[in-house]
Amino acid sequence: MSGTEKSKAHIEQAKGNAKEAMGRMAGNERMTAEGRADQAKGNARHAKEDIKDTFRH
Repeated sequence: MSGTEKSKAHIEQAKGNAKEAMGRMAGNERMTAEGRADQAKGNARHAKEDIKDTFRH
């Protein structure tokens, strides 16, 4: 997996996790939903890189 793409995926997942937690603490449903969306983006990026690695080897 590309190092930069891997780090981007982890950053998106962490950012989403933090945003979701802050949204829950504040009672802000929109922020919670945005956090979940950021986590999903990170997961999708990670899955894409895993698939690329599978076909590369």
